[in-house]
Amino acid sequence: MADSLYLSYWLRNFSALSMLRSYGKMLEKFPYAPQNPAHSVLRIEAISASEPPLLERSFADPLDPHAVLTCANEFLHADCAYVLETWWGLWQFRKDWELRPARVTLSCYGPEFSDTPLTDTNSPPEHLRIDCGLDSHYIPWPDDPASAYYTRSNLRGLLRLVSYLDESLAVERRSLWSESGENFAGKLAEAIKNL
Repeated sequence: MADSLYLSYWLRNFSALSMLRSYGKMLEKFPYAPQNPAHSVLRIEAISASEPPLLERSFADPLDPHAVLTCANEFLHADCAYVLETWWGLWQFRKDWELRPARVTLSCYGPEFSDTPLTDTNSPPEHLRIDCGLDSHYIPWPDDPASAYYTRSNLRGLLRLVSYLDESLAVERRSLWSESGENFAGKLAEAIKNL
């Protein structure tokens, strides 16, 4: 069964004053799909995700990360979360494998945002998160040998993004994890073994 795959970052010296600068670096490094089935949407949440958003604003293609950041800066508060739903290109299977836009969410959680999703209860709240979509986009399918090529390409794109972010951000720690809590690296190794 497919789970959502997340990439979480904890940054050194993360504060209300530095958070949008870090978020801006993530937005600048992200490889957006050039043409998408719908607009990208920035949602700014205050205090908790259960509260109505302070702002929802759509952005047409091609997405301008500076425009998104300018909009976010109007609501710079330590208790806010900034959530951009956008698109990137992934190999996906319909009747055949094709490179298509896939939904992705880029989030920044202010240090006082109350219900930051946690990767585990022993960790401090994460600062940045990317919801990469279903982990099945990155793991070969045992019943389709051709999937190894396409999922490997998706995984390489994800690892390239991790490399770019590692170079740009003051990374204290990062984690690539799946929604079920299952070890993604172990799940990947098992799928490769079964090819």
